[in-house]
Order: sequence, then structure tokens, then C-alpha cells
Amino acid sequence: MKPVTELVDARNKLEDLSGIKIKPAENPYDALIQTCNDQPAEIQSLYATHRVTRNLQQQQQFLSADFPELIIDPVLLRLERPSVEPGFRDPRHCLVFWARPPEHILKLASHLQSLLQKAAPNLWLMPTHRMHMTALELAHSRTSDEIASLVSSIRPAMPSLTNLTFTHRARLVRPMISYDLSAIAVSFVPAAEENNDGYTYHHLRRDLFEAVKKTGVEVGSRYVVPSAHITLGRYLGQEDHATPLARQSWIRAIEDINKRLETQVWDSVDGEFTGEWIVGQEKGLEVRDGTLWYGGGRTIMAGEGF
Repeated sequence: MKPVTELVDARNKLEDLSGIKIKPAENPYDALIQTCNDQPAEIQSLYATHRVTRNLQQQQQFLSADFPELIIDPVLLRLERPSVEPGFRDPRHCLVFWARPPEHILKLASHLQSLLQKAAPNLWLMPTHRMHMTALELAHSRTSDEIASLVSSIRPAMPSLTNLTFTHRARLVRPMISYDLSAIAVSFVPAAEENNDGYTYHHLRRDLFEAVKKTGVEVGSRYVVPSAHITLGRYLGQEDHATPLARQSWIRAIEDINKRLETQVWDSVDGEFTGEWIVGQEKGLEVRDGTLWYGGGRTIMAGEGF
């Protein structure tokens, strides 16, 4: 039998649904920018296409007469319920750059979690102090020694990398619930409505990738997709979605939340919740290592916020 750590990604592969084909050895983020003629509106459109297409794809699975089952993360299950395998520890060490959401986005995320938990009471929720958006994943599922070696290689560049958002500001807008058979998140798209939106979140990811590559470290991301998302929760059991009726109710709940986000939050100026933020707002980028999968690990260096 395969180790539990090998089962997580194997059953839940995140594919790029934007239609962009990446050429070998090139900066994968630059490919989308070039395809979009460096136009923010076109970049925004591809991010939107990816998340809408993926939601429709997942909805079909949830509502299918041949619904397989939810994909339960066996590692998280063992961490949250130690009786499953006493003494279990997550062996997967990673190295990443995280963007931390500002307080008003955490407020929105917490509200969304409460709405989702009403529809699925047994949903595991990401603690707000652990919420993050992965701007760049350098390495995953390595040993602590392997990650330590990579950290040494990029350490001289850390100050400039973590402070990149202080001078390169990318705005994100239009929050929406994105989901699949294993998890649920709030996703955003790069802004394209104002004159200063020419530098998008995808440009930021491109520049991070290029800067890390210059240190001699090979970026080993699990996937590169046009997505800007913060994980809200994961499934730990089948009980909330065990029947067709329960799954239909779940999809209706998500659709209702997304409708409310679009009508009440997207263009809100003085409403209870705001869905717009600038990456680096309040906190600069963080370079983190350790067992990061569920918001853990340690911060090696954090950039200056604004």
C-alpha cells in the first residue's frame, strides 16, 4: 500500500483550465502574460475562466449519479484525529513564498467559513491566523535537510524577494467560492479596471519565479495554474455529503454564497465586507519552510507591509 502522503495529490490533481500551453524551460507565468498580450483585462479573463470552468467541472461530479466520494486528506485526518494513527507526523517539508491577506479579507474569509459550516457542519476550517495565498512554491514533499539546503541558497536574495510587494503592488478583486472534492477556498482575480492595474498578481508571480531562478534554485512547484486562492476548509468525512439530496444542498449553498458575493461585495465601497486587496497590504511576502500544508511551518523572513 502507498504511504498516505502519496495519496493526497494523486487523487486530486489541479489542472490548468485556462487553455495556456507552457513550453519547457520557460518561465511558466510569462507564457500566460505573453498569450494575453500583457493586457490586464485578458489576464483577468483567463483567471476567471479557470475558476468558473473548474467549479462547473466539480459541480458535475458532486451531482453525478456516479458520484465517487469526497477525497479525504489522510494526512490531515491523522493530524486532527490522532487515534487514527497514534504518533503520526507529517514528513512533507516545503519551501514557499506566502502572501498574507489583510484584516478585512480575513474578516470576509471567516464570514464565508461560517456560512459554509452551516451547510456542512463537519467541515474542517483553516484557522484565520494560518490563512495564506501561495505566491510561489519552490519545493514540496522534501526532507528537512533538503529544504535547509535550498534555504541557504536563496537566503542572500530573501530581503529583496520578501519586499517585492512593497514596490510592485498587485490588486486582487471579485472573491468567489471555488471548490472540488477535497477542499474549498475563496478565490480572486487580478484587477484590470484602473490605470495602475497594469502590474498584476500574475506579473508578481512571474517576477518571483525569475528572481528565485537567478539564485540557482530550481523551482519545483506541484502545479502552475491561473489561480489566486485562500483555502477555507477541507473535508474530513463523508457524512455531510452522503446522499444526493445533501450534495444538491451543498451546491445550492455555494451558489447562493457566490451570488451574494457578486451582488453585495464585488463593487462594495462602504458595505460590511470588502473583497478587494493589494498583495503586501499590511504584511509583505513571507518565505516559509517546514510542514506547511495546513498553514503550519515557520517564517524565515517577512517583508515590509504598507
